[in-house]
Amino acid sequence: MQNSKKEATGLMMISLIKSRFLMRAFPCFLLLTFYFLLCFSQGNPAARYEIDAKRTGINPTDKDALPRSREFIRLDSTYYVGHMFEGMYKADKSSDYFGYRNAIVPLRKSFMVFQRDYGKNLKGMFNSPENYMASINRYVDFLQLSNSLKECYDNLEMADSVMWVLDQVDRYSFPKEHLTTTTTKAWTYHRNRFFTAEKFAFLKNSVEENEKMAFSLCYTALQKIQKNRPQNDVWFGPGQAEVDKMNVYHYLALLHAYNKHYDSSEYYYQRMIDGGSVSWNNYGNMKHEIGDISTAYEYINRDKYKGYQKMLREPFYFVPLLDVYAGRTKEAMNLSKEAIEFAGSTPGFGWYNLALGRSYLYDGQLDSAEYALTKAADFKEIHIGTTLTQSQYDFTVNLLRLQVIERKIGQERFLKKGWWYSPSSLYKIATLKLEKMMLQYVLINQMAANPERDRTVYDLFCGEATTTFDEAYYLIKDFSPNFFIRKYKTYQEKDPRPLLNRYFKLFTYQMEWGKGNKQDAFEGYKSLTRDVLLDTAREKLFMARLYEGMYKGHKYESNTKDQAFFANNLYETYPQLIPFGNVKMKMKLAVSGTDDETTKAVVDELKNTNVEWTEEADRNTALAYVNFAKKGDRYEATVSTQGGSGKAIVMNEKMVFKNAPSTGRELALRMFGKGGAMVFETIDAEN
Repeated sequence: MQNSKKEATGLMMISLIKSRFLMRAFPCFLLLTFYFLLCFSQGNPAARYEIDAKRTGINPTDKDALPRSREFIRLDSTYYVGHMFEGMYKADKSSDYFGYRNAIVPLRKSFMVFQRDYGKNLKGMFNSPENYMASINRYVDFLQLSNSLKECYDNLEMADSVMWVLDQVDRYSFPKEHLTTTTTKAWTYHRNRFFTAEKFAFLKNSVEENEKMAFSLCYTALQKIQKNRPQNDVWFGPGQAEVDKMNVYHYLALLHAYNKHYDSSEYYYQRMIDGGSVSWNNYGNMKHEIGDISTAYEYINRDKYKGYQKMLREPFYFVPLLDVYAGRTKEAMNLSKEAIEFAGSTPGFGWYNLALGRSYLYDGQLDSAEYALTKAADFKEIHIGTTLTQSQYDFTVNLLRLQVIERKIGQERFLKKGWWYSPSSLYKIATLKLEKMMLQYVLINQMAANPERDRTVYDLFCGEATTTFDEAYYLIKDFSPNFFIRKYKTYQEKDPRPLLNRYFKLFTYQMEWGKGNKQDAFEGYKSLTRDVLLDTAREKLFMARLYEGMYKGHKYESNTKDQAFFANNLYETYPQLIPFGNVKMKMKLAVSGTDDETTKAVVDELKNTNVEWTEEADRNTALAYVNFAKKGDRYEATVSTQGGSGKAIVMNEKMVFKNAPSTGRELALRMFGKGGAMVFETIDAEN
């Protein structure tokens, strides 16, 4: 107890001595603190004046901006300008994750320093013309800085940080939203609608609640425009409010389309058309969603070359998709290649490779499709300027890969008439089926984790979807037919898109056939051929799937005449599909030109494919002409074909080869519209 008293007394004495010292030192301490705060907050006035003078005429994204930023930071590291120049330069030159991440550091520092030094000035800048003129340059810097930082966060899928930047800007209560903070918040909710508060704190806990918040923010933006209109008319002119409304209409049109309020979406698109500010790409996607495919193609195609280079240009993804619907696979490939060449390794490169992979796939070039899909899978895509996300990207890669596997199985059966007793073919098919099962398992897990699978996959043609109706069928056809039959019958009754009713019916009959209800399915197919009006130029893929159904139905009834009729219709509509399905085409072959051991071996291999070769032609029999010409140590084969009605399908397609093995099989595929290199490198014959 004694020792404790002494210790306590000692501590009290020390505390007293410290307090007396602080009392004497406090005025000096206050003076020093004020001095350092003044220096830190205001920096070196002379240096800042010099920086402001030197930055005149230099844009933060110019090639001289980065060395200038270093000079500015050296002159005064506490001034926002040097960090702003560094960050905006890096952001402008970035095209990948690491670039945007590196740009965030100086941008955030500049953003915080700016607000510390000049935030108070901005809050009162619209109180008088004098304040406005005194702060306008800082205001412009702040908007540019805020936008650049927000975009970097957005490009890195850091939605919480995006909202933080927008909230920081909103603290100033600017009467006019030059940065469109409220609608950007709405877009951020919509873009991340399938996440919950567990992922990003600002989100709600369902897609429906997030969409509700997005709508609410858009209506709040309209209210702000109306509330501040008198003041803003004075500052920015009497037409300013209508311009601002166009931005809100843009997001309302998107939201209403996603939520299947198509009349409301159309209303806002018409308002934007009248105001001269419509996004034809988005309007086209809405038309695509309701089944007006021809109009969709026209509108989406208008915006091909619109937009910033280092972002996804959605038309270069969706126009090739629409070309696949139309059977224009060569045009789809060419446009995708153009986009890839233009983009280089910048955002969008992966999506364009997905479009190219799909184009190759439907053209029958499976190896090229697989190569393009591998490039897409290996590329770290940054999803800029789009609501499309990484989860959709990964899902699309896998779904297209599933189709490649399905077609490889079909191709193996087509290329060998007696595949069922070929050990190599049986082994290859078994291996492919195992690979297909493993990929299906991955896809089902991706689907299970997707809370909006009903909207973006099952719904067909959703504007936010990245896959086609045909790809959706290949995904679901092996799972729970009863569930999907009920689902697509419900769509026929309740979906507000009458032009898509035929697609829902087609899916129902395809699932009925797969379930084993072949007679019911066949009756459904027949009703579609009688009752449905189609855009025959743009809906060839639908027609082809319907002809496949009719072919299967007549085969089921052993009606060989009508079976041949629909096989020929399919050949004249979408010939590239035949080698990968179960349709056997009647074809008459005429061979001319060089006749030697090599060309005979090629013709023998050609005739060993799963085609119904015939010597007698009728109106349901396709005609194929092959001319061989020997040139040095190589041969040139020229292929032409026409359908039973006389319609030209393949016209003078040339293929150069040296050896016979596999050449006949490749010629067979090219008779069905498959493209490929002119010089065909043959491989060793398989057993």
